[in-house]
Amino acid sequence: MILIAKYIVILFGVFLISVGLLMLLSPANAREYLRKAGSTNLINYSEITIRIIPAAGLILYSELSKYPEIFRIFGWFMIGTSLVLYLVPRRIHHKYALWCADILTPTYIRLTAPFSILFGCAIIYFAL
Repeated sequence: MILIAKYIVILFGVFLISVGLLMLLSPANAREYLRKAGSTNLINYSEITIRIIPAAGLILYSELSKYPEIFRIFGWFMIGTSLVLYLVPRRIHHKYALWCADILTPTYIRLTAPFSILFGCAIIYFAL
């Protein structure tokens, strides 16, 4: 189980790096993906449920990471925010995503891309 958790954490880091690269290289596409958040029941509840998988991986693998407490806190934070999002009406979640997409111009999306890339790299590094 711990080995599976390790690979889930590493895949989570790869995912964050990939999202960062998408934001950097194709901010218009990243913005369109953001606009879809919460747009349908399937998308809304799938994205919330899928967030729990890396969160559980972070918690399960925390003791073997370089910073166990940070992994554990971040994992529980992700689970807690996911549970809150289950309670938020889908329309409100979607409206918030549209509002964010309007504010985040392609330039702002490109400026935030390195944070996603660095965060993904840090998760992988601290997991190994």
